[in-house]
Amino acid sequence: MLPEQVIQAAQANNVRLVRFLYCDNGCTIRGKATHAAFLTERLTTGMGLTRAMQAMNMLDVLQPVEGLTAVGEIRLVPDPDTFVILPYAPHSAAMLTDMQTLDGQPWDACPRSFLKRMRDRAAEMGLTIQAAFENEFTLVRPDGQGGYAPIDEGVCFGTIAFDESALIIDDIIAAFEAQGVQVDAFYPEHGHGQQEMPIRHAPDVRAADNQVLYRETVRGVSRRHGWLASFAAKPFPHLTGNGCHIHFSAWDNQLQTNLFYSPSDPYGLSELAYHFMAGVLHHLRGLLALTAPSYNSYRRLQPHFWSSAYTAWGPDNREAGVRAASGFRGHEATSVNLELKASDPSNNPYLALGGLIAAGLDGVTRQLDPGPPALSDPGLLSEDERERRGIRRYPTTQAEALDALERDDVLMAALGPTLARSYLTVKRSEFKAFSEQDLAFELKHHLYKF
Repeated sequence: MLPEQVIQAAQANNVRLVRFLYCDNGCTIRGKATHAAFLTERLTTGMGLTRAMQAMNMLDVLQPVEGLTAVGEIRLVPDPDTFVILPYAPHSAAMLTDMQTLDGQPWDACPRSFLKRMRDRAAEMGLTIQAAFENEFTLVRPDGQGGYAPIDEGVCFGTIAFDESALIIDDIIAAFEAQGVQVDAFYPEHGHGQQEMPIRHAPDVRAADNQVLYRETVRGVSRRHGWLASFAAKPFPHLTGNGCHIHFSAWDNQLQTNLFYSPSDPYGLSELAYHFMAGVLHHLRGLLALTAPSYNSYRRLQPHFWSSAYTAWGPDNREAGVRAASGFRGHEATSVNLELKASDPSNNPYLALGGLIAAGLDGVTRQLDPGPPALSDPGLLSEDERERRGIRRYPTTQAEALDALERDDVLMAALGPTLARSYLTVKRSEFKAFSEQDLAFELKHHLYKF
């Protein structure tokens, strides 16, 4: 969308406030809003933001990061192509933003700019990465005792649960349609009050933008119903956790063909797909710090819970870290893709997808081999068998994943020193804060913040 089209759309819809949104190192979505009267100039100049915000954790506690202090400012510069009218907020619109220095250059600590760098790295290899974030979320309502309870106790895919959420789900889908986000499917999931609503894939940066809009929309519509939508990985310890599986594939820039597909392979995968997947598996223990980034995430990543707990891959294996998703009959060439299971919706989608691309491209560059597929639950293999096949258990805490990320030279180099240092500091502060508190404190903050 051209800047003048943004202005026209804002005027036609009587917009008063336009939100400039970003996702920070705490993986929370934040933003500032400009009055529509100043939108024309702020499409170019952006809005001012203290550099310190990238040192703020999810508890809103500023962390000591060199260069991210009370001194200094950046600009939140909106991308006109992301302009949407917000159906759940009166006279409001939103755009996703890049963090830029005062002279208009990408800021080193900007997550969206990091993903753009990984997009450009893939493009240099002739690849366009298509991706979709497959969200699960939990709908809860006040329990009358100062807390929240799931909206139903239905079973997985159960029609009773369908009916319980029908009105709010219809409003959520309508809100997505109004913003140009295409819903693919919907079904009640295994956890009480848990919903799954996949959306269609899109090119890398657009896919991450869609994920920010997804979280905002589901929460915004839920609020209008008097309910709360939680994207926490494990909002209730005794119930199934929320995943945000990342489906991804690589496409030819010129021919627009799916380069992950090969009709001669038993699983429909090309040599490129195997190398890319091998890179993801090789870096997965550190990548987890980006894709499953919260203290609460590690309550979900347990063996035998279909969330994955080992660095294995397999065809339609939902206990594997990477699932080779089977294509649809007659459409295999366009539908075969890979799915990262070890991901949840408390992540920053720009960091999660950017890290995944960096890992995959390293596998392509080094021609890595993912090894034989896991045709059963890797958690049922003996320790000796897993060791023989190079299958490793994930880190079991946020702190262990952050340490693995810091030891991963490829991911650290991709992030760059400023973003890597600030992210590690913010997330380590969260681990310390939550490890010193009780379960109720953890659940309260994760249920509400994501």
